Order: sequence, then structure tokens, then C-alpha cells
Amino acid sequence: MRAVDPLLTPYRLKHLTLRNRFLSTAHEPAYTEDGLPKERYRLYHREKARGGIALTMIGGSAVVSPDSPQAFGNIQLFRDDVVPWLKELADDVHGHGAAVMIQITHLGRRTSWSKENWLPVIAPSPVREPAHRAFPKAMEDWDFARVTGDYADAAARCQAAGLDGLEIELYGHLLDQFWSPATNKREDGYGGSLDNRMRFALDVYRAICRRVGPDYILGARMVCDEDWERGLTRAEGLEVAQRLAASGLIDFINVIRGHIDTDEALSHVIPGTGAALAPHLDFAGEVRTATRFPVFHAARIQDVATARHAVAEGKLDMVGMTRAHIADPHIARKVIAGQEERIRPCVGMGYCIDRIYFGGEALCIHNPATGREATMPQEIAHAEGSPRKVVVVGAGPAGLEAARVAAARGHQVVVFEAAARAGGQILLAAGLKRRREVMGIVEWRVAEATRDGAKFRFNAYAEAADVLAEKPDIVVAATGGLPNTSFLDEGADLATTSWDILSGTTKPSGEVLLYDDNGAHPGMTAAEFLADAGTTLEIATPERTLAPEVGGTNYPAYFRALARHRVAISLNLNLERIRRDGNRLVATLYNVYDKSRHERRVDQVVVEHGTLPVDDLYFELKPGSRNLGEVDHGALIANRPQALVRNPAGSYVLYRIGDAVASRNIHAAIYDALRLAKDF
Repeated sequence: MRAVDPLLTPYRLKHLTLRNRFLSTAHEPAYTEDGLPKERYRLYHREKARGGIALTMIGGSAVVSPDSPQAFGNIQLFRDDVVPWLKELADDVHGHGAAVMIQITHLGRRTSWSKENWLPVIAPSPVREPAHRAFPKAMEDWDFARVTGDYADAAARCQAAGLDGLEIELYGHLLDQFWSPATNKREDGYGGSLDNRMRFALDVYRAICRRVGPDYILGARMVCDEDWERGLTRAEGLEVAQRLAASGLIDFINVIRGHIDTDEALSHVIPGTGAALAPHLDFAGEVRTATRFPVFHAARIQDVATARHAVAEGKLDMVGMTRAHIADPHIARKVIAGQEERIRPCVGMGYCIDRIYFGGEALCIHNPATGREATMPQEIAHAEGSPRKVVVVGAGPAGLEAARVAAARGHQVVVFEAAARAGGQILLAAGLKRRREVMGIVEWRVAEATRDGAKFRFNAYAEAADVLAEKPDIVVAATGGLPNTSFLDEGADLATTSWDILSGTTKPSGEVLLYDDNGAHPGMTAAEFLADAGTTLEIATPERTLAPEVGGTNYPAYFRALARHRVAISLNLNLERIRRDGNRLVATLYNVYDKSRHERRVDQVVVEHGTLPVDDLYFELKPGSRNLGEVDHGALIANRPQALVRNPAGSYVLYRIGDAVASRNIHAAIYDALRLAKDF
């Protein structure tokens, strides 16, 4: 008899029966419109419900007060007009069998005063948060009454909308800022003893209970150990958890470990690629043992095996696979169907959270349908009519996605790849041991495309004759790019590229100058690789800061490595030329601000300046194509199939995607492929 999968057993929380143990914890994808969770927000959560999840939690830090302005697209719960939008979302999620709750908060010092209504930021004490940079006002008596009432009003709106429950955010936000000695310096009845520091949070919970009644589900997503010599200790955190569990005011604890007032600290609370899997899971189990209370938890639980272990061993009641559901919202459905191997893996790159801050929306590095549910499919539909012959040239992320989608559409797909294996530039990223998880992007696509009949030809440098011999209906040029050294006035032949280093073609040696004016992961990956290899390294960049395109949860790991190896960093410098001086190289750097030039004598000059397209094949094939290689941007943006005919005598349609067009990133390459190939 087959054993019951622990992940698929129902769980009863108060009066609510959850259909399995899969949970997406509250997070803010910044999909609100005018502070409201409209269509994009609703479709994003509905997709997880369609995918079989038991509970999706919305409104990562939905704000309850006007003096808690949006920091990253938060839902504005202090408005009555939020209710119908929440109701529409709740009804849609319920219609697909899942429960939905919301997280509510007052951000306290974790926001900015210079937004929306320009009200002062409040906190227990005037202690500035480095991440959001505001100097807060210490709360006074009327602030306590006002904010308590705002919490109760917000909870009533959630209940009126038909949400199944709510949790209060209690890590790094206003209420738990009172718990932490790092942020609470008060000497009145809200400071000092643990009783005093917990008073405000308990008052808020009591006010909510009075408003929504005893049957509404309330929880706490709470820090149980700030893991910080200045902050809430493990012993006090467990005591807070035990007191809340015994208070009769809440129904579950959602465990957090760490503090989030700096990017470096946040990178441990939300760990990414190269970090240990589920680093706080055992601690969450200790909280469950200490409180004997329902416990939820999410932190780098990105694979089903770890999630199953968490439930089977009694560490968690509901297991949060939040970023994993961004990568694949249909995890539960695939587990139920016995298709775990088909789950699109989360590779921990943190593009989802980091892009909120520099791009204004959460996007998965290799699932461009997430957040675009209105236009992009999570499941590829079989094409109508006869199969077509699709030739893809290049097996980097763009080419692999085109092959996967075209094969899933039922077409005959052949992929030419000049190298001995698939991956393209992802192979370079994986050259740094800490980032090897990114190969999941490649391996999943090869497996999916092969499963649907795509044929791969490796060590095959395709020329036009090779492509035409296949008698294609559609040709996709995904030939990628090569390192760009054309910016140098002199000495391009003396430069070593980041590709040379990460591929192992050139060994690092001696004193090295790394010039990075890309400002993204490739340069930092090369820098960490060079530093770990024992070089004496200096990084020069024309930017006013290092790695401006690397987000807040990712750059700390690079910076830790650079600090560990005492890497020198020079800002505001442009590399102009390289010349040879005996057995060494001389690099000339120019400072645009004071118009000065500086020389560095080193053993190697490594440059990272993006790529230039490898486009010879595309231009050779272009005259014989029906569309002459043109993409109808209007149709692309409006999500209509491509229908351009510029050359009726052409025998195939031709598209160029990814870095074969211009130097961009993994997400752009995969999105290029999906938005075209879904209509083949």
C-alpha cells in the first residue's frame, strides 16, 4: 500500500481545512495599482490556487495607516475602496479550492517620510533604519491610540472582503520594533521589561479581536530570534512566541529568524543561491516544540524533498515555498500527479525580490509568465493544425526556452549548439562554485524539451546551409553574443574578458585589475572568482557605486567575498587603453569629474562590458525569410501572434532573440522566446 505523502495531508486550522501543506507566505510583488490589488495582483494569486496550493497569503506588509506609506508597492488597507478588490481576489482564489489570508502591518521606521502624504515616520525611539534611511519620530500617547484603531479598522476590511484570516508582520516593523533592544530605548511603560515591550502588540491584537470577533483567524509572522548582539535574543524571542501562543489572541506563528534593517542582514533572512537550504528550519521546529502551537515557516525551502521532510519530521504544520511558487505556481498539482521531476526549479537568484526595488515589480529570473498571467501562459497549449518544423540555433537560455515552448506546442524541433553542452552564458555564471544552482535553468529546459521530442545537436556550428537543409518553417536565431572590448581606444587584444576567467580558458595570476562597467552579475561573479583564486585584485568602475544592477539580497554575498580578500575598489574611473610594458600591462584610467588620468601596472586586465551579438547567421538567413526578420512590436506588446509578410517568396519565418539582439539578462532572453514561441 502506497504511503500517504505528508505534503498532501489536509491541515485543520481553527475552522478552516487546508487541502494540503503547501503555503506561499506573504510577500509584496509590487503589483498594486494605485495602492489596490487589481487584476494583475489577483491573477498572480489565482494561478497558485489553480496550481493546487492550499494557502496563498497576500499583501506582504499591507499597510494600515497613512503614516506608513508604501515602501515597495504595498496594499493600502487604510482605504475603504480596497474591500471590493480584495473580495474579487478572495472569490477567485476560493473558486480554485485554495484559502487566502493577508499580512497587515505598520512599517514604522521601515519606510520613507518623503512619500505620499509626507507624514513623519514613527518608531519606538528615534533610531534610524539604514535600509530605508528615515529618521523616525518617537511615538507619543496619541500615536498609540491612532495606530491601534487603524489596525482594527484594517482587520475589519479584510474580514468584510471574505479573506480567511490575517497575520501581523512582526519582524523589522513597528510592533516588534518595540520588542527589540536595538530599536526600543524608551523609559516609559513601553520600554525596559519584556512585559512593557510587548504591551503595544498585545493591545493591537486585543483591538482586532474585539472588532472581528473570536472566530476570525489571526496569526503572527514574527521574529523569534534577531540573531544579532544588539537585538532580540533567542531566549527572549522564544519567550515572546510562548506568550503570544498562550494569550488566546492568535491561531498560528509564522517563524522568522534574523533582522532586516540592512541589506546584509536581510540576505540571511531571505538567503539566496549558494546559501544552505532551509537554514532556519530546525529553529522553526524548536519554536513549534517550545510553543506546542501551529507553526508556519519559509526561508529557502525551494524543493519538495526539503518541504516533505519539514512536515514529516514535525518541524512545521504548513511549509512555505514562496519563491519556489514564483518559479512554478503548479508545484502541488505536479506532486499530486507524480510529476515532481517536472517542477520548474527555484534557483535562488533572488531576481524576484531584488527587482521590486530597482524595477518596481517582482519577476522570476526564468519564469516570465509569473506576474504576467494575463498575457503569458504558465502551461503551454498544443498548437492547432499540422506540426511545423522549427530550427533553433543556440542552446543558451533563449534558445532553450524557444525549443521547450515550440516542442510543447507539438512542433518538430531541432536545436543546433556549437558547444558540447547546453547553457550558453549560464555556464559562465556556474563557473563560480557558489552560483552553480543556476544550471537548474538549463537542465529543466533540456529535460522538458527532450520529453516533448526536441532533438539536440551539440558540437554543431550551424551555417545557413545546415539550417536550410532542415527545410524549416520557423527559424529562431538564439546565437547569443561574445564579450565586447570595442570600447577600448587601444589594447583590446591585451584584455582578458570575464568569459576567459570564468570558463577556465585563462588562469588568474598575480596583480589583476578588473574593469566592470556592466554593473551586473557577470562582473561581480568574475570578481569573486578572481579574489577566491588568490589574486591581488582591484575593481575599477565608472559608476558612483559598485554593482548598481545587483539587487539588495544578492550583492552582500559578493561584498562579503571582496571584504574577505581585501579587494580594492575604485569608483568613477573609465578604462581607456591597455599597453604592454615588458612582461606587465599598463591600464590607463580616466576620471571624468576632475579630468585626471591614472595608470595601473598589473599582470592582467580583466574587462566586463557586456556582449556584442553573434548575428552573422541571422543576417545571412534574413533575405530568404517571409518576414525579413522583422518583429511586429505592436502585435508583440498586444500579445497577438506575429503575422508580418514582407517577402511572400520566403520559405520560413525568422526571429532573433536574446543576446543575439543585444546584451541583456537571462529573464529578457527567456521572455523573448516565450512571447514569440507561444504562438508558433
